Amino acid sequence: MPLKIYLDQGHNPDNPNAGAEGNGFREQDLVYAIGQRTAAMLRGYGFDVKLSRPTPGTRLGTSVATSLAARVNEANDWDADYFISLHCNASDVTAASGSEAFVFRRDSEAEWLAWRLLEGVTDATGLENRGIFARPSLYVLRKTRMPAVLMELGFITNPEDAALLAYSPNLFAEGLTNGILAYLGRQE
Repeated sequence: MPLKIYLDQGHNPDNPNAGAEGNGFREQDLVYAIGQRTAAMLRGYGFDVKLSRPTPGTRLGTSVATSLAARVNEANDWDADYFISLHCNASDVTAASGSEAFVFRRDSEAEWLAWRLLEGVTDATGLENRGIFARPSLYVLRKTRMPAVLMELGFITNPEDAALLAYSPNLFAEGLTNGILAYLGRQE
């Protein structure tokens, strides 16, 4: 039976729960495209993948709270093996750049998965690896029943990061896929 990976393309196409904006891009659009490409690559390796937003117009919930609950409940009900939430970071400091990951707690399966995902993304994109942080307050990390990682792929407020996210989504998809393969010991 293939491993089941739930890819959460963070945020909705519009409110409630729309994402950050920067440099003429919207987070929800960038992570939608990256999620689609990542799912296609993972399926090519035999994984069973479910996307939180299978179409660009898919909207989950009627508030931020119900949007987050819908994602978590779908992953839990599907009995996913892993949950990966894709996001773009934002900062008032436009020089802020790089990728980072959040997990419920350190020294966990989620942390080991996060390390591999970050390594894969930084190797594929050249963006700085900003590290892994425990964030037990994040709903999608707190309420999932499987190892869960929230990935901040790059800064939408940084012109170079934003351009890479928008115009090279395959690099992020390749990095995420390679990270999952490395975590599972399947070097391809």
